[in-house]
Amino acid sequence: MVQPLCLVLNGPNGELSLNPGALEVLRGIGQPVVVVAITGRYRTGKSFLLNRLAQQHTGFHLGHTVQAQTKGIWMWCLPHPCRANTTLVLLDTEGLGDPNKGDNSNDAWIFTLALLLSSTLVYNSSGTIDQQALETLGVVTALTERVRVRAGDSRDAVAADVVRFFPGFIWAVRDFVLELLVDGRRVNEDEYLEHVLRLWTGSSRVVQEHNKLRRSLRDFFPNRKCFVLPLPAEPKAMKHLEELKEGQLRPRFLQQADAFCRHIWDTAPVKALPGRVAVTGSMLASLAEKYVEAIGSSGVLCLESAVTALATAENTAAVAAAVAKYRQLMERELKLPTASQEELGDAHQRCERRALALFMARVFADKEQRYQLQLMSELEAAKEEFCRRNEAASEERCRAVLQELWRDVEQRLDRGEYAVPGGSRRFQEHLKELRENYHRRPGLGVKAAAVLEKFLQGHEVLVRALCAADQQLSELEKERVASEAVAAAAAEAMRAMEARQEEQRRSREEHQQQLEERLRHQLKVMLEEQERVIEHKMREQQALQQEGFEHEAEALGEQIRRLREEKEEMKKPSWRQRVLDGLSVAAKIFLPGLAQVVVSGAVVAVLSFLRVPLELQVLLQLGFQCLAKLLRELIRRQQEDKEKMKKP
Repeated sequence: MVQPLCLVLNGPNGELSLNPGALEVLRGIGQPVVVVAITGRYRTGKSFLLNRLAQQHTGFHLGHTVQAQTKGIWMWCLPHPCRANTTLVLLDTEGLGDPNKGDNSNDAWIFTLALLLSSTLVYNSSGTIDQQALETLGVVTALTERVRVRAGDSRDAVAADVVRFFPGFIWAVRDFVLELLVDGRRVNEDEYLEHVLRLWTGSSRVVQEHNKLRRSLRDFFPNRKCFVLPLPAEPKAMKHLEELKEGQLRPRFLQQADAFCRHIWDTAPVKALPGRVAVTGSMLASLAEKYVEAIGSSGVLCLESAVTALATAENTAAVAAAVAKYRQLMERELKLPTASQEELGDAHQRCERRALALFMARVFADKEQRYQLQLMSELEAAKEEFCRRNEAASEERCRAVLQELWRDVEQRLDRGEYAVPGGSRRFQEHLKELRENYHRRPGLGVKAAAVLEKFLQGHEVLVRALCAADQQLSELEKERVASEAVAAAAAEAMRAMEARQEEQRRSREEHQQQLEERLRHQLKVMLEEQERVIEHKMREQQALQQEGFEHEAEALGEQIRRLREEKEEMKKPSWRQRVLDGLSVAAKIFLPGLAQVVVSGAVVAVLSFLRVPLELQVLLQLGFQCLAKLLRELIRRQQEDKEKMKKP
């Protein structure tokens, strides 16, 4: 992007909407995004800081009057200055507390959107961290009323769990002229912030109001940092800040501004969903759509619902991408017709493994393995398509070879060479030569025996006539001649069926193995996230104890106990085994032989093979409702068929 673009439009009546052009830009970004949003009071220099993060003198409009410049949320997407294959997304928000707006609710929603879309949130204030700066940030206390992790959550549950979705927090104090001293002791910037966030003791309304915001900031933002920046230039030059060169800015300001930018470039994380799912630009666009839609409809943001809706779109795309990758790899690897079904099966296994790995790298929140099962089904369908193409290519090649080899036999027939005593034996010898020459030809493929059988069946009348006319052949020889090609074709069909069964077994094992690996990684991430939340709660509990808030520390201790119980529950293998068992049961439906039989209409045989009532019970217990529904339908059809058979 050459310059910033408005992402969230703020209408005259406070209605929020999204700019289609900005969404189109985001949807074109397939890389992970580091999203840095800046918020704070209007006319405090937010845009100037973002321009420095973009390493540009101009970009976000600065302005030099008391009138607010930024409306809504503006976006600037740039290559990340320090990380390859990563996009830096800068969000400049409409200033809080604009007296010309007079709508605190609108301020709160702008702030909430910036918070939920970012991976690092910068709060910009001027002077010192005083009560006015804290009161401007009071929108934080309303978050529990506007945001839910899950539908139906209480406010206490929100306060305990929402931290998993929130970004890192940086307080940038602009135009800071004081010394960093607390009780006569020199402190660093982070210690200064923590001192300001200390709670007061007492139970008066003033104390409660004082503590309410500080508790919210401490609860919601465990990763906090502070930067203090002096005035950039002489006061007279401030209204022309965009035009000033580096040499005209104060050295101390440049030093602090560079430290601020370097910290964000080096440490600001990629935007991620719970489970450390990296968010791409296209995913960020979808999240923005879900959030703005929820604000306009219900006025309450349900984070889990937004993630579920995003997962539906992203997982569907992951299935499509994996199938497309499989087809591309198979086209590259296969030269049709293949010499055997095993050769095609080996190629299928190699390509399926890579396609499945691509899918596993993208899929998330697939609790019922619904999308993996869909992928399993679509990969099998794609493989069957390659099998049909392989068979068609083999049939075409075999028919061309047989037509060529038959010409010599046909000419002999026309000359009457077989219409003499012993002619049938000679015909059989030539037919044997034809079969030998046929099998020596390269590139016949998987239908060699079947095409030969069909070819000979087409000439069976001729074969039997010659055999019957030739008294020199015994009855045993006549029977052998007639059944030889049929036996060869049957043997080939059996080999092909066994090869397909082996492919099915290997496919199931590959899906199971990669799912096990993903579940192990998922468990590791879940435990690490849970431990980070526990550590944050323990630090906060310790701080409360030191500040004399024993009752609040005890309440936090109860949260810590519950979190530890959840962590122990996560370690149990039962939930992972249920997922693997469910995949194994479902594979019987989605993998080749079984699926083909169901489609062909042999419902009774399939259900008998599956022992459906037992499998249905297992699927229901495992939560695979969609598969259970399929089996119920098959049972219903089976019962209808039985009733029809009873009718006279």
